[in-house]
Amino acid sequence: MKRILLVLFCIVSFLNVFASKVDTLKIFSNSMQKTIANIVITPDSYQNKKNFPVLYLLHGAYGNYTNWITKVPEIKKYADTYQLIIVCPDGNPFSWYFDSPIDSSFKYETYLSKELINEIDEKYNTISSKKGRAITGLSMGGHGAFYLTFRHQDIFGAAGSMSGGMNLEKFPTNWKISQRLGSYKDHPENWKNNTIINMVDLVKEKNIKLIFDCGIDDTFYEVNKDLHQKLLQHNIPHNYSERPGKHNWSYWKDAIQYHLVFFNTFFRS
Repeated sequence: MKRILLVLFCIVSFLNVFASKVDTLKIFSNSMQKTIANIVITPDSYQNKKNFPVLYLLHGAYGNYTNWITKVPEIKKYADTYQLIIVCPDGNPFSWYFDSPIDSSFKYETYLSKELINEIDEKYNTISSKKGRAITGLSMGGHGAFYLTFRHQDIFGAAGSMSGGMNLEKFPTNWKISQRLGSYKDHPENWKNNTIINMVDLVKEKNIKLIFDCGIDDTFYEVNKDLHQKLLQHNIPHNYSERPGKHNWSYWKDAIQYHLVFFNTFFRS
């Protein structure tokens, strides 16, 4: 009996050594003068000291940095499967991942594109160039992933969006967007300049890999179709898909698997 227990202990110990590790990394943001928590998942071979690509994975409105690992714990396994680091930042329930033009306490574009990137590259073994960085997210996070990539193409080489809010102007009274941009009536330029469908010119003739999708029963289905059509009109390469699904975790749990295959191809190219 003791021998059996010893064997089982050794097996469990072996599996724990060669398995993804989850850290909670707290970073002080100089731009916002507060500490922000982030989940960081390193793959099973991280102890080999080689440099790994990084996927930044953004949550949606009403959410926080723990959403992905709580709702889709399989992402720990995906870090092993694809041999990458996954970072889940906290973007506040309603930041929309940009620097608010009306509220200086919301500088999530600065945090994500500068402060967080620098800390991750300093503390972890990363491929510290756009060839080793991708970003995706759901809903508000899908908007954020495209927004950050369109505006910082020197940082991210690939971007994705799942059920992303691609046209904020269609939703002037929803999800506290007006608290970040001002009312649509009084600040139309803020809305125009900070919504994805109006930013397509930024990626013309740029070598950025894009993937996005949306469920056909989703609130954001029409704005995703509109973005797809606009990208086609401008001859901007992208991977777009639509399938049965709503704005929920059942859909996103499935969608993240397609994105990981896409990003793996990008990282290995």
